Amino acid sequence: MYSHLLVTVAYDKGHDAAPVIEVAKALAAPGARITLVHVMEPAPVFTLDFLPEGWRTELRAAIEADLAGLAEGIENSSVIVAEGDAAGEILEAARAGQADCVVIASHRPGMHALHLGSTASKVVSRAQCAVHVARRE
Repeated sequence: MYSHLLVTVAYDKGHDAAPVIEVAKALAAPGARITLVHVMEPAPVFTLDFLPEGWRTELRAAIEADLAGLAEGIENSSVIVAEGDAAGEILEAARAGQADCVVIASHRPGMHALHLGSTASKVVSRAQCAVHVARRE
């Protein structure tokens, strides 16, 4: 059982955070902290001229609100919205928050992920704490 779990929440198509949150609850010791984290990756430079003023602030606020909603039923929960490289930011949040387990979803990788590596595989290979990979269908 873990005392501080960092749970990654992605907003890619078809991703449901509920199963990953349930895994974290099952791994949590009584009174454990659960932190939900999402990493906003930078927008491609060529799109910046086409995005409305304040889009990033609005997107961040929407993500924070959604994460807060997901965390409502979780005792001792908090949320983090970071910006940058997903794996790097997840690892930094785990280190800074002294998480003893990262719970991350992963799907079966395609050829692209096999060559470049997925976020989950980067977190698994670099984490200083336990990592639980919840397989997505």
